[in-house]
Amino acid sequence: MGISKNKMVSLSYELKIDEENGSIIEQTTSEEPMKFIFGTQRIFPVFESKIKGLEEGNDFKVCIKSEEAYGKVDEKAIVDIPKNIFELEGKFDEDKIKVGNVIPMVTENGQQLQGLVLEVSEESVKMNFNHPLAGKDLYFSGKVLEVRDATEKEIADSTNENSCNCEEGGCGEGNCNCEEGGCGEGNCNCDEK
Repeated sequence: MGISKNKMVSLSYELKIDEENGSIIEQTTSEEPMKFIFGTQRIFPVFESKIKGLEEGNDFKVCIKSEEAYGKVDEKAIVDIPKNIFELEGKFDEDKIKVGNVIPMVTENGQQLQGLVLEVSEESVKMNFNHPLAGKDLYFSGKVLEVRDATEKEIADSTNENSCNCEEGGCGEGNCNCEEGGCGEGNCNCDEK
């Protein structure tokens, strides 16, 4: 059975950035594979197009250029924020706000972002709000572990925007929207829906 629309696919893989022989930044195993329903727009379309038709036991190598993955680095997403924004009870939090730390932030519109601290000066904190893999080419190599028909429930859950997808590892890609706390800190609360 080949990979096609509405098939539940299980993969093990290694992900490297910028070159095929680079260091591994992510890895799944046969014991803890990546599982997804093909064709539900949960993964990069170019990745899906390159594994379409593969069968259980097939190996694969897929390169996704940065433009088709997380995009190029957006210089507008690198900003200086006044240092007083990071004060807690009138004191700047030097332990938390230091170069290399990723800080959760919320925009005026309530959008949650993760910002990497690049520099701390007297007046401001320079932060990068680009995805950590922006500007990086992605190199996947792996094996198809299983291909089967997805159940109607699995398909419904994967296409429901308010689904936590607990069976598939939680919120992933901003797909939670649970009203009772969401998936933050491992708290999926799918049963609360």
